[in-house]
Amino acid sequence: MKNLINFLFLSILFCYNTKAQEFKLGKVSIAELEQKVHTKDTAAVAAILFKTGSTKFEYMQGEGFRVITEVAMRIKIYKKDGYDLANQEVRFISGNSSIKESVLFADAVTYNLVEGKIEKTKLKSEGEFNEKINKYWSKKKITLPNVKEGSILEFRYRILTNNIGMLRQFDFQTDIPIDYSEYKTYVPEYFIYNTKMKGFVTPQIDVVKSPKSFMITSKERTMSAHVSSTNFSSDKIEYQEAKTTYVTRNMPAMKEEAFVNNIDNYTTSLEQELSMTKYPNEPFKSYSTDWEAVVKTIYEDSDFGIELNKTGYFEDDLKAVLAGLTTQDEIILAVLNYVKSNVKWNEYNGYSCDNGVKKAYTDKTGNVAEINLMLTAMLRTAGLKANPVLVSTRANGISIFPNRGAFNYVIAAVETSEGKILLDATSKFSTPNVLPFRDLNWMGRLIRKDGTSEEVDLMPTKASNDYVTMMYAIDATGKITGKLRRQRTGHNAMSFRSEVENTKEEEYLEKLENENEKIEIYDYSRVNEKDVQLPIVESCSFTGTNLCEIIGEKMYVNPLLFFTKEHNPFKQEIREYPIDYGFPFLDKYTISIDIPEGYVVETLPKSSQLSMENNIGSFKFISNASGNKIQLSITHQINASIVSSEYYSTLKEYYQGMIAKETEKIVLKKV
Repeated sequence: MKNLINFLFLSILFCYNTKAQEFKLGKVSIAELEQKVHTKDTAAVAAILFKTGSTKFEYMQGEGFRVITEVAMRIKIYKKDGYDLANQEVRFISGNSSIKESVLFADAVTYNLVEGKIEKTKLKSEGEFNEKINKYWSKKKITLPNVKEGSILEFRYRILTNNIGMLRQFDFQTDIPIDYSEYKTYVPEYFIYNTKMKGFVTPQIDVVKSPKSFMITSKERTMSAHVSSTNFSSDKIEYQEAKTTYVTRNMPAMKEEAFVNNIDNYTTSLEQELSMTKYPNEPFKSYSTDWEAVVKTIYEDSDFGIELNKTGYFEDDLKAVLAGLTTQDEIILAVLNYVKSNVKWNEYNGYSCDNGVKKAYTDKTGNVAEINLMLTAMLRTAGLKANPVLVSTRANGISIFPNRGAFNYVIAAVETSEGKILLDATSKFSTPNVLPFRDLNWMGRLIRKDGTSEEVDLMPTKASNDYVTMMYAIDATGKITGKLRRQRTGHNAMSFRSEVENTKEEEYLEKLENENEKIEIYDYSRVNEKDVQLPIVESCSFTGTNLCEIIGEKMYVNPLLFFTKEHNPFKQEIREYPIDYGFPFLDKYTISIDIPEGYVVETLPKSSQLSMENNIGSFKFISNASGNKIQLSITHQINASIVSSEYYSTLKEYYQGMIAKETEKIVLKKV
């Protein structure tokens, strides 16, 4: 066995050495273009054949050090679903007077195999452009031309910045396989960085130190016999440079599983934050910070704290809104509804105001900060203890280091004797403590007037319900006719309201019919669609001819009909990251069935119950038959917003048992 391992190791090393020269752009081979599927992941729509990157420091006379990051990639397209990889983009800071950044793409080429020869299509100027994200960020974008199944895409980009505080994150893993990744940093001895790896794979790391130098030119003006002259001199500064190389091979694609918050939180990547500087003949200077310092900096920003403290623009209007209201809950709801109905969200995130709260109020549109800082200010003016809460949305992920970029959103919180009430006025369907799903990302950071802060749990603890009541009858031909009532609360109600907001009822019903065994829906109604404080309720009648199977003199029917869960969402043998439902929930089905005349119940799924340890969740299936009627009560309850990965096997087994019970059929026998 030892000899075999040594042989495999030497084989891998040999393959690496023989292919090392191929990790250069422009060296595309016919064999690569002829490849039809990825060797290790045949389902992959594309793969990164290699990705190399480097970060170097360059001294600029009169400016100090700047950072140059270069990344080069070769991507193989296997299927049409991989065409989107022709679109590449890189973010850069564009609205900061002290930070200068630029991005340049180069060597962007598409290769195709045409009649046995390699055809090369270069990126044209119209395929490259800048796009503004917000007042602070922009992105450089390219679209590579002539992409087909089998194409190979190549490009490199270069980021130039004077921001040494946080080096660019380098990703060794993504949603497609990466055959080879190599990233090198060249850091002068003057800078010490905190280095953190995310993910579950550690790259091979090698560190080499070597002497380096740069020149500094200085000038001195002298005066002699009333004649001035300028003398130039150059000094050679020598220092040690640490070259660190990170290498990964055959990184699998990060595949989305059910109930994952943000897959980027768990992909293998490298983040580096400046910890301290140690320049010659100067004391060490620490740059590491904590969340309190980050929050204080944000609060003192003119686009945050000053905007939060503005009140004159709404005070007269607010008096009318609060007239006659006495209780805390009434005031909170009235102010929230007033902001929601008067200022529309422009879809821009951020904890800083773009145009200011006053203009947003006047124009009736604003970004997240303008809307929710305005909401916070109104709640304070109404006499409540309200403060802003900094949030990182689910799409923004979870930051390893305390830094301003860790947040990209802000909501409001009212502190009461019974706990904190969280509010977000960007969504017309939000209610107190029912935030948009994008907000539900572990922890936020509440900031008080005195600059102090504390963590706030953003994950809901109250269950969102989905109650279904269904009564149906089966006739002798197997046709099912019934009535259905469905009531949703909390986040389930918010999600449904968002789903149907811009959908015509006819289109919604047609989709519903097609997704549910081609049933026919009629007498449809919807209650409380606009009143978000109340549960939203759907009612309808339905008929279906594909819901019951007849074999000989027996009928077979799933009691849950089109609500039957047939597939386990948890398919992996092992899961490394937590199961994130977003919120606790309770699904309940109350079902009454009339069986056809001339039939009796031969088999009825037995009552049963499943439960998970630590009260994670439970499933109850209660059945009863009497005469020509069958009664069922089925509940599925998850009590935690987030379940640790250590319970994955338990959860997977639980779902398997639940699905097995739900798919058991009632068997009716003709007499």
